[in-house]
Amino acid sequence: MLDRVHAASRLVGTTPALLELDGVSWGPRASQPILEPISLAVAPGELLAIVGPNGAGKSSLLRCLYRYHKPTSGTVRLDGTDIWKMKPRDCARRIATVLQESASDFGLTVAEIIELGLTPHVTSFGTSDRDYDQVEAALALLGLTALAARDLCSLSGGEKQRVMIARALVQRPDLLILDEPTNHLDIRHQLEVLELLGNLGCTVIVSLHDLALASAHADRVLVMDGGRAIACGAPADILTPDRIRDSFSVGATLDDHPVTGRPRFSFHLER
Repeated sequence: MLDRVHAASRLVGTTPALLELDGVSWGPRASQPILEPISLAVAPGELLAIVGPNGAGKSSLLRCLYRYHKPTSGTVRLDGTDIWKMKPRDCARRIATVLQESASDFGLTVAEIIELGLTPHVTSFGTSDRDYDQVEAALALLGLTALAARDLCSLSGGEKQRVMIARALVQRPDLLILDEPTNHLDIRHQLEVLELLGNLGCTVIVSLHDLALASAHADRVLVMDGGRAIACGAPADILTPDRIRDSFSVGATLDDHPVTGRPRFSFHLER
């Protein structure tokens, strides 16, 4: 069986993208914005974690980034090009997503679901041995090789989540967007997935509820609340007790993790 280092080396073909948001807002009607204008840049190869309470607008922002919602105002640019001026196929070749919603399996096996990630790259000549090498590498990297022939519907929620991440990796994205990818995962797989995301070589944007995971693995953290970007910066600068209290309505005590050196959190309700 491939070890994970070898598997990761076989997932090739990405060029980390620069993502720029210039005054991006969105709402079902212009008079009822869910997202207030947001401007920021995500550097090539950076891992940006988006955090905030329920209803903060995290998922709505992500939908603007992977071309599901067209911004009411502003522009989303990938390496300087407005994503809404790109052909859908070209956009799919460069941006991959992993969403919260459970995938429909249509009676497909794990390997067949992951192979769907090849779709944006299929040409009139079909798929190549190199393409299927990517599938095998993704199976190994996510610990799914032994499950390759299983029907997706027979898997646990955490196993299905790893399948969806593997499918996205096979797409060879320059920008990978994940909406709460650690949902349903046990502690070990949460840590493994976040460590993997930090070493993929592509640009990664991930929404998370777990502030400890965001602090431990993100290059920068964007805090959202009420559809607004509250702050963005290094985790140690952004995830302060005052900001956590203001955004999440809980008290927080911080110290340094003895292994990683990153901020470690304890939370409590304040009366």
